[in-house]
Amino acid sequence: MQKLALAALIAALGGLPAHAQDVEAGRKKAEACVACHGPGGNSVVPLFPILAGQTARYTYLQLKDYKEGRRIEPAMQPFIEKLSREDMFDLAAYFAAQMPRLPDFKVDPAKAGRGKLKADEVLCTMCHLGGFKGQNEIPRVAGQHHAYIVKQMKDFRHARRTNDAGNMAAVSKTLSDKDVDDLAHFLVNLQ
Repeated sequence: MQKLALAALIAALGGLPAHAQDVEAGRKKAEACVACHGPGGNSVVPLFPILAGQTARYTYLQLKDYKEGRRIEPAMQPFIEKLSREDMFDLAAYFAAQMPRLPDFKVDPAKAGRGKLKADEVLCTMCHLGGFKGQNEIPRVAGQHHAYIVKQMKDFRHARRTNDAGNMAAVSKTLSDKDVDDLAHFLVNLQ
């Protein structure tokens, strides 16, 4: 019985196409992304995330969530509709291979200090890792725009964003607006 189930699984998986992540193909496909996310994924618009240096798995999953309606952003919809699975893999590989640049933002050292203490208190590094560079499906938040961090944290808190299996929603509900602002001041200046 187990051999039959294993044979069926192997047969099913054998029919799936193999997808290699192609950075160069992603570079070409990312030309449409430049208007909002900047050259190489380094957005200069504070409400648009910096994609450069983001983990490939996270970027792929976010694109997939947009395409399947689990994450909603009307400005993304016209671009997402046309993407194939291969396109999403290629874009994710391209952005992961780019070097992020720090946003032009004046950090308040007192807020950043409180943000570091809050990050330690709520154990942000358990998921985002030391340096806040992310892992697999957990995003890099180091060096992300202040305004984008604040918006995402509030969206998680108010269930406007729900594609995180509830982890960020649970954490964000424990944070005040001041905590969120402080965390964003701390994260924006991390390399």
